[in-house]
Amino acid sequence: MTVSTLLTGAIEGWIPCSDRSLERDDPLIGTAGFGERWFLVEIDGAWGEHAFVQSRLDPEAARRLVSRIEGAGIRPLAIRRTGRKADERRAQKRWRWAAIDARQGQESVRWGVADDPLELLEIPLDGSTGELSDEPVICVCTHARHDQCCAVKGRPVVTALAKLYPQQTWECSHLGGDRFAATMIVFPHGLLYGRMRADAASALIENYTAGIADPRFFRGRTSLPNAVQAAVGFASQATGDYRVDAFRYVSEQRGDATWSVTLDHDGTELVVDVVATLSEPLLSMCSAVRAAPVREFALREISPAAS
Repeated sequence: MTVSTLLTGAIEGWIPCSDRSLERDDPLIGTAGFGERWFLVEIDGAWGEHAFVQSRLDPEAARRLVSRIEGAGIRPLAIRRTGRKADERRAQKRWRWAAIDARQGQESVRWGVADDPLELLEIPLDGSTGELSDEPVICVCTHARHDQCCAVKGRPVVTALAKLYPQQTWECSHLGGDRFAATMIVFPHGLLYGRMRADAASALIENYTAGIADPRFFRGRTSLPNAVQAAVGFASQATGDYRVDAFRYVSEQRGDATWSVTLDHDGTELVVDVVATLSEPLLSMCSAVRAAPVREFALREISPAAS
């Protein structure tokens, strides 16, 4: 299937998953896949459905690397620069990597370089090595082999951002939530966004550097469970406070498809009650052939915490 087919919907009755999601107005809030820590590896060239294993890396070494990263409770993410020619990608001789801690209050980015891919198997994953950086890391999913919407809608966004932030911007592999393409994550805070547009991307990064999570596209903070992400989103909407660190997670009590999440808002504790429901069956990916419901969150109540 070509890009033109995706854009025009030339196949009778076929609509890209991200367009279907937009038509349904699927809620973004509380949909960020969980990830407290991340390990990014620069892998130039084409990626298959599995960006590490189906790449220029040796498949066995790539499997060992992914197993090692995931075994430490860390999410692996492949990254590459945008706009490079094929011969430039084939010439890769060094593999940049980044160890990222996205946990609230512990945010950090450490960069390093491996001269041989096998060196990646020996890098400590505890954040004890690498050069500390205070620059944001902007990753836009363009993982076409995973879902075509990611490439078609992600590439205009990453191209626009790379012109303004060439050192901070990367293409990346699957982030989750293909139906919300273009998807983008900003580190070190691990803020995941969906339905990004090229004409809005620069303003979003300007907001981020000012300490604001843009509510138009915000899906959630990956270091928090989905119900807590939803609670933070609802609290932000209710108070109009969209600062990145406006709400600190304190605790949660879970019931039958309900959560009571206690958040600290500048020294005042709030209890946000959310309920999970299931959507109507839907096709969540372009390649999906069987419709299935997905979980969505709704606000039940926000109240002051009992003293």
